[in-house]
Amino acid sequence: MDFLRCSDLVEVPWKNGGGTTREIAAGKMDEKTAWRLSRADVDQDGAFSEFAGLTRILTVVSGGGMVLKHAGGMLDADLWQPVQFDGSLKISSQLRDGPLIDLNLMFDPTDCTGEVVTHRGPSTMAVAPPKDGIVGFHVLSGKPSINATRLGLGDTAFAKTTKAILNLNPGDALMEIRLTYLPQSSAIKLCIVAR
Repeated sequence: MDFLRCSDLVEVPWKNGGGTTREIAAGKMDEKTAWRLSRADVDQDGAFSEFAGLTRILTVVSGGGMVLKHAGGMLDADLWQPVQFDGSLKISSQLRDGPLIDLNLMFDPTDCTGEVVTHRGPSTMAVAPPKDGIVGFHVLSGKPSINATRLGLGDTAFAKTTKAILNLNPGDALMEIRLTYLPQSSAIKLCIVAR
């Protein structure tokens, strides 16, 4: 298993310059990025960067949520509730109750499929990675443990080949991020971004 502490994440500007993102990890094949996971600070209403060709799953991990407006209507992004949409969609966000942090999984559907699920304690479970792919866990609250390693708020763990044993006490919560690689993309390599 690979573990990444929130304190080791590096801030980078948004693609459109409207805020900051902390990159967590990416799946790469040579120079191509098949998927990317990051945390973004959203301090004000405004336009999202566009990522044509990618599928995006956004989850508000702290704060009051927001409304994602687009030409065809709107999406509600509520706390700990993943919302999936096309990365090319022209989105304008409206905060409901002040600044928030969201977790973004973006992936190329020609290389892999992605899924994000919330787990809350108390519970103990075993989660196996896909046969071809990877599973990650991002802490939302409390101090859950994964394979006997205790994690804190915003920490992330990845399992490529070993089963992950999750122990969540009352008040603990985390996101499971599952990426399954398509046959032509089985050579994707995990790249963790940290200082």
